Amino acid sequence: MWYAQNYGLRARQITGDGAILLWIAFWSTAAVVTYRLACKFAFPAAGTAASAPAPGSPGSPAARLPLVGDRVDSALRGVADAADTGDPVIVRTAVTAGAVAVFLVPVGLVLGSWLPRRLRWTRQAAAAHELAASDDGRELLALRSLLRPLDEVAATADAIPDATPGSLAEGWRNADPATLDALAEAELERLGLRTA
Repeated sequence: MWYAQNYGLRARQITGDGAILLWIAFWSTAAVVTYRLACKFAFPAAGTAASAPAPGSPGSPAARLPLVGDRVDSALRGVADAADTGDPVIVRTAVTAGAVAVFLVPVGLVLGSWLPRRLRWTRQAAAAHELAASDDGRELLALRSLLRPLDEVAATADAIPDATPGSLAEGWRNADPATLDALAEAELERLGLRTA
């Protein structure tokens, strides 16, 4: 069970999953573009030496890069010179590692927070769905509902005439069918599952 049966929660889950897929697609594209640009600068096309511009012209190696300071200009030239004189295998490996990092860091951070919560809900919903099919299971669901924070238990009690959190606990201890059903239904609703 990957999505809730409750329409509101299901819509939020689908929206969240879609946002995650868009995030992954965006950073995949960014990594590919980064890799291609880095390869283009690290491995200039063959034959550019023959058509190299005259020294001092805007495209020549001696020309200063516009809109950057002398330090940035010299640092960029140093990186380009290292790529030109470096081993192509090492340079390609570094370019690939950089592109992979462009993908893994943002995607890993988002998946690291989203995926555990999503999988936890999936496990809880599947277990609750199975428990709801039996009387003993409904009693366990009722207990789980009682173990929720007090404000949630109070909200469940408010939905039942003349009930309080204490009377719900007493009804669970005495195995009162109406109380057990109300608590089990509250737990199923919390997970976005149908109660019937």
